Order: sequence, then structure tokens, then C-alpha cells
Amino acid sequence: MNPLHSEPHRADIWHPKPGPHPVHTIHRVGAALCGGFLTLFGGLGLGHGLPFFSTSGSIVLGLSSNGLLAVLSVIVGTVLLASAIRGGHTASTISMTLGVLFLLSGLGNSLVLATPLNVFAFRPTNILFSLAVGAVLLVTGAYGRVTGGLPLDNPYHRDIPDGQPSPTQEEIVHQEHNPAAVRELAEAERAYALHVANDEQIRRLDIVHQYRSTEHRLQAWCESSTRTP
Repeated sequence: MNPLHSEPHRADIWHPKPGPHPVHTIHRVGAALCGGFLTLFGGLGLGHGLPFFSTSGSIVLGLSSNGLLAVLSVIVGTVLLASAIRGGHTASTISMTLGVLFLLSGLGNSLVLATPLNVFAFRPTNILFSLAVGAVLLVTGAYGRVTGGLPLDNPYHRDIPDGQPSPTQEEIVHQEHNPAAVRELAEAERAYALHVANDEQIRRLDIVHQYRSTEHRLQAWCESSTRTP
């Protein structure tokens, strides 16, 4: 087994590295805030006993609602709150998914205002609210996850590209003549994957991860010890 490939986890945008990270806090806070408001909005609507299929609706927290919209709001709000409790990765995935649905809902319901197809009793304020919530969920859910140039300590940063070729005989010989460097690099990779790497390890790994081949990565690790940040 190649020591340089001994990370316990290979990250991508769908499978981040384990452990807490500030990025996950953004995901969870965004999901919790939107989920809390939707749950409150739906709960108040149900408490007022709104007609279930009314297309005119009644005003709750400045928005039009009927019984159907109240029930749906409680369900969606509960899902968001549960995802925030579950963890940042779950909150991110749920937020991005629901963010798209909220945007589609805003656009779709804008076409059926003042018609019998307005089953959720939407008004213009509801359209704006749906678009705003969709944008918030998308931004907070995608934050630090789908953008380019992710920093080294980001849990969604992909360290080792898929399909990396096996080491050549020259690379194996190079490793055998640098056992200490191989061990140091492997330890640094493990520490980074577990979010316990120190600043010096992160600085040197940032250089190492610019290379694909095992030989070049090991060489970069050795040379990085003499570089200044």
C-alpha cells in the first residue's frame, strides 16, 4: 500500500472529511433559521384553523396561507431543523435541494396567482418570500462546498484526484530512499484529514497538493521544509 495514499477518507463535495468545521456551522445555522420560521409560520396557520383548500388565504406573519400551505410549511420546516441537528453535510444537502424547490415554487406559483390553480393561496408577498428563502438556502447550503479554489482545510477539498496512477518503479525507489519523509508526509496527511494538522503541516501540504505524482508530491514535501510561507 502506498504510504502517501493512507488518508482515512477521500473527500469530494458529496463526501466531505469527517469532523466539525466552521463551514458546517454556516450550513446548520442557515437550515435552522429557515426551518424555524417555516415551522412557526405553519404552526400559527394550523392554530388559526385556516381553510385547507382556500385560494384566497388569510394573513399569517405577513404572508398569505391556507391549511395546505400551513401543513407543508411545518413539514419542510421540520426537515430543515432535523438536518441542522443531524450535521453540516446533511444540512447543506437538504438546504440546496429545498432551495431549488423554493425558487421553482416562487416562479411556478407566480403564474397561477388569482386562478383556481393557486392551491397554496399565494400572493405577491409569498412569491417574494419563496424566492428569498430559496436564495438563502442555496447560498448557505452551497457555502464552502461547490465553489472553486477551496482552501486546504475545507472539509470538501479534494486532496487526491480520482484515477491517480500507481507509482512507477522510479517513484518507489525514491520513496525507499526517503523513509522518514514518507512517514512525515503520511502523518501530515492523516492529521489534516482529521482536522488536527498544525499550521506548518497545512502550509507544506498546500504545496504538496499542487502535484499529482507520488514522486513529485514527496519531493515537494521535502523541499517545502526549507521554504518560507
